[in-house]
Amino acid sequence: MSDRFVHTVRPRYAEVDQQGVVFNAHWLTFFDEACTRFFEWLGDTPSESFFSEYDLMIVKAVLEWEGPAGFDEHVDIEVVPTRLGKKSLELTYRASVGERPACTGVITYVSVTPGTHDSVPIPDRLRTRLESTT
Repeated sequence: MSDRFVHTVRPRYAEVDQQGVVFNAHWLTFFDEACTRFFEWLGDTPSESFFSEYDLMIVKAVLEWEGPAGFDEHVDIEVVPTRLGKKSLELTYRASVGERPACTGVITYVSVTPGTHDSVPIPDRLRTRLESTT
């Protein structure tokens, strides 16, 4: 595993508004995709883990737009765990086009039993993997 995780997206025409930039609501979709790939990078198979071992629910999302990202540009999204609690965690997403910052998101997730809304401690195996990236 390398020291940092970066996922690249290329905004589609439908994801860009009349101003020529990624429409604000799509940042959450991009960050969700990066989150899935981040857990895959940690060694999980999301299509299995998210439904049987653990699941995460968003309880708070803060987005800060910093600059444009347009149609078909390569947008790199770095994912970094920035807080790890007993039952919740925060991931920070830093999106950029080349060296130009585009959007930063800080998303708080709560650990839940798959198929429920019942919060539970972050599983030890997942906690260990997250701690290894901070």
